[in-house]
Amino acid sequence: MVATSTIQAIRDEQQRSDWLSASSLRTTIAGVGTATPPASYSQMELVDIFDVKDRRIRSLFLNSAIDRRCLTLPAPEENGSRRVETQGELLNKHRTCAIDIGARAIRACLKNLDARPSDISYLCCVTTTGFLSPGVSAFLCRELGLAPECARLDVVGMGCNAGLNALNATSSWALANPGKLAIMLCVEICSAGYVFDDSMRTAVVNSLFGDGAAAIALSAVPGDETPAGPAILKFRSCIITEAIDAMRYDWDESHGKFSFFLDPQIPYVVGANVENTIDGLLFDTGLRRSDIAHWLVHSGGKKVIDAIKVNLGLSSHDLRHTTGVLRDYGNLSSGSFLFSYQRLLDEGKVVRGDYGVMITMGPGSTIESALLRW
Repeated sequence: MVATSTIQAIRDEQQRSDWLSASSLRTTIAGVGTATPPASYSQMELVDIFDVKDRRIRSLFLNSAIDRRCLTLPAPEENGSRRVETQGELLNKHRTCAIDIGARAIRACLKNLDARPSDISYLCCVTTTGFLSPGVSAFLCRELGLAPECARLDVVGMGCNAGLNALNATSSWALANPGKLAIMLCVEICSAGYVFDDSMRTAVVNSLFGDGAAAIALSAVPGDETPAGPAILKFRSCIITEAIDAMRYDWDESHGKFSFFLDPQIPYVVGANVENTIDGLLFDTGLRRSDIAHWLVHSGGKKVIDAIKVNLGLSSHDLRHTTGVLRDYGNLSSGSFLFSYQRLLDEGKVVRGDYGVMITMGPGSTIESALLRW
């Protein structure tokens, strides 16, 4: 008699095979590139630069699982202090730095593909740390010399989860335009959203976020071709509207500036909903969580990562790239998961047939996920 577990395994494999063969055309990830501002600071350096005296806030910085972050800060004054920037200066910083590191991330991505800016047919830009009209995509078209007919999309204000929202839209465009090159860019100048006072609200933000950009290249290829990278198989979203105020970037009247707000309950909101989200992502695929070889998760902070780890039953090794990005860059908002993706590729241990899951989370409160196969 054949064991029940064996019968189930055969059924799962058949379901997986049927599901994978259902579409003859899939979007694949062809390349990735990242960039950061030139200045990198240790957390201890930032405690001194921000002139943090409160012991609780100093502890927040120094026990964050973050070693360094890349930030764009004003030059020191003669007395060593840093000038507090106006809202206008912060918006100008966002525009200038987003164009700079955004262009560098796209160039790095294209270099890995042996492609040129003129090859780009679609550009999707994601940012939450500043508002521009025209959007970042228009400025990058000029900066990089993209073709006038290049299609564009700017995703603004969706926060740390937005990289996967934009990846979904960019993947759909690639499927509708086989053989054409699409670029999705996440560029966040989080230092353009800093305000300074003695409150824990601002301290949490100022101790966590960093500046960075990540670009990813997509194209649609027939199912019988050997792609350069993983195929994007499926997306899954979950919005928890009862926690809509848990993560915000809104106007702070007391400072006359926009500022971030992160509720201390965020790890519990994420933890309580991530399991159902991922189970829904894998539903009807014949896959189980144990079949996933690579987990690429947003580096949202130590407690958020721990909530993901516990509720999905993952190991420290599973989340090594997520914690590594947090350690070396802090929370890079929408592009964090792509920094982890680049580290996975650099590690050189992915083999054909491996499955991967991407997870981001942010305002809404929202959890986004995607399933990949190499």
